[in-house]
Amino acid sequence: MSWRARTSTRSSGGPDVARWTVGERREALVEAALRVMARDGLAAGTTRAVVAEAGMSLASFHYAFVSRDELLAELVRRVVGRELTAATAGMDPAAGLAGCLRAAAGGYLEHLGADPGAEQLMLELTLHAVREPALRAVAREQYRAYTDAAAALLEQAAELTGSSWNRPVGELARLLVTLVDGATTTWLVDHDTEATRRTLEAAVELLVGRYAA
Repeated sequence: MSWRARTSTRSSGGPDVARWTVGERREALVEAALRVMARDGLAAGTTRAVVAEAGMSLASFHYAFVSRDELLAELVRRVVGRELTAATAGMDPAAGLAGCLRAAAGGYLEHLGADPGAEQLMLELTLHAVREPALRAVAREQYRAYTDAAAALLEQAAELTGSSWNRPVGELARLLVTLVDGATTTWLVDHDTEATRRTLEAAVELLVGRYAA
């Protein structure tokens, strides 16, 4: 039984957390942290607020995670994983390399519109890390995850379409992260979806026109 199913089976005292595995506790805490911080901001995501959102005790938190930073790192991986899933879900080999990347851009943009709070949280985490040394390791993990996801997307698009890149995928992944980062931040400010779509399509034209072998 998953933690989601277990949370729906409550006694008068709430979910039977004592029966949960460590993995189920981690899952519930990450989802609770994402809800709290996407809704109320990074600073609101204290361990006490997260366990309250999850319906768990503070002891349960420390049973599942060593620290809040470990929780944040797992949250980052969760958000980036969902971004990659949204981007790659609609890629069609018949559309060619450019078509696959346009579909990826559209999938990401749809995901952004559906869950802007998560992306705003990622931006907030980055900006806080610039001034707060304690968060820099989490921010570095965030951008490693972004770059790994971008590389996976570029490799998958090339493999699906029998294409290749004329520059190292790691370099192109960093370029893609930079472009998408800027487009995302701009969308969070103006919510102009069509303008952002055109920006991402221009990024696709740049990547395919200049770097596809």
